[in-house]
Amino acid sequence: MSQPVTLARPYARAAFALAREQGRAAEWSRALAFAARVAEDPQAQALLKHPQLAVADAVALVAPDGADESLQRFLALLAENRRLALLPEIAGLFEQLRADAERIVRARVTAATALPGDTLESIRAALRRRFGREIELETAVDPTLIGGAVIDAGDVVIDGSLKGKLARLQNMLAA
Repeated sequence: MSQPVTLARPYARAAFALAREQGRAAEWSRALAFAARVAEDPQAQALLKHPQLAVADAVALVAPDGADESLQRFLALLAENRRLALLPEIAGLFEQLRADAERIVRARVTAATALPGDTLESIRAALRRRFGREIELETAVDPTLIGGAVIDAGDVVIDGSLKGKLARLQNMLAA
């Protein structure tokens, strides 16, 4: 069986193309995120897998209130093809396509303690220079890092944590 991301990719591309053509990428983004959360719910999963669930009922379950007709048709297509379980992957890929089109890099900064705003702004500025794109930062705290921070920006991971430095030093000494 194929990987869920592989199956989701053509749906995400089609959804993004349609949303972009309509100039409604932000609305589709919110709607797909909502639908993905519903599809991840264990109770909803059981219902969505039921063979007697009508397409219209499935769409009504996962579509947010006020969803436009094109989004409802997209969700109906997923329901007809028994692909509603792919909604989390579709939503994630849609966000990647949107970020790329809008020239945005999403980065996660994980530090041993909460970082002050000025430190986050200097990290954002450094990443903006490195990638030549706007940066959306998400922060997290992980006390096991001991000190410093780890920055994860897609394919690029910068480990400036004390835990990482100790691990690299240990590897050098063991070699």
